[in-house]
Amino acid sequence: MSAPGPDAPTPLTPLPRARRRRRSPLPVVLGVAALVGLTATIAFGNLNRSLEYFVTPSEYQQQQAQLQGRPVRIGGLVKAVQYEPQTLDLRFTVTDGSVSYPVQYRGAVTDLFKEDQGVVVRGEFQGNTFHATDLVVKHSEEYNVPKTQAELKDMIKSAD
Repeated sequence: MSAPGPDAPTPLTPLPRARRRRRSPLPVVLGVAALVGLTATIAFGNLNRSLEYFVTPSEYQQQQAQLQGRPVRIGGLVKAVQYEPQTLDLRFTVTDGSVSYPVQYRGAVTDLFKEDQGVVVRGEFQGNTFHATDLVVKHSEEYNVPKTQAELKDMIKSAD
């Protein structure tokens, strides 16, 4: 073999292995902490404004300063019903036996709604009158399937 000439390539020597730069985990940790903080602020910051309390008329009377102007559900018995089917205006009083508040509601009313029936109304107090947006009527939780035709007729008569 011949000796390498001046133009001949020189044999390559392997380069030393490159050192990897170790990245700091600090930016990732700070980013995750910021996301968790932002999520918690959004979730819990607005939570108090969206809470809807369920109270009886007596409880509302005791907490009136705190609950005035906030969405509330108030429950009790129905008294003094005045309903106009043409205009769908309903006025009644909700009571728990010791305290009563007048309620105004506009909308269709179910057949289960009547005097001395349990009710839960959702809305806001404006002054001393409760302006309801939703009306939930309590009914019997007991259902018995009639076994005979006579029982069916009796059940229909008792519903009227």
